Amino acid sequence: MEQGLLHAHSWLRWIILLLVFGAIVTSLTGWLGNKPYTQRNKRLALFLTISADIQLLIGLVMYFFTSQITKMARADFGAAMGDSNLRFWAVEHFLMMIIAIALFHIGKVKAAKASTDVQKHKKSVIFYGLGLIALLGGLSKILADGSRMGF
Repeated sequence: MEQGLLHAHSWLRWIILLLVFGAIVTSLTGWLGNKPYTQRNKRLALFLTISADIQLLIGLVMYFFTSQITKMARADFGAAMGDSNLRFWAVEHFLMMIIAIALFHIGKVKAAKASTDVQKHKKSVIFYGLGLIALLGGLSKILADGSRMGF
């Protein structure tokens, strides 16, 4: 089960990265080109938040139930803070991903509530961009090491 979750979690990150890049690019071109906020923008936001929520659920199952690394870290959290690998998986990755997902949701809601198309695009770019920065921060060790996930 752990390997299946790990593979799903690993593959879904690429889908989320593609969706967030797509959402940012379409909203940036809409913002700069003064274009209408379309169904395509709404669908990208919806698919992004749904994918991120599924990713969060898989990650939480791994974090609390199947990951040996996080079990080790939680067993002695003080010692884990002294080990950069354990700290990354126990705190940094977890926290950055929560922040990224929250920013994706905030961006989706702020865009939906904005009064003009330009404001919808602008809010999408800002919040999805901040979410992307948090996402990349949470993936930094994974991308630098070239590992699948490290669990």
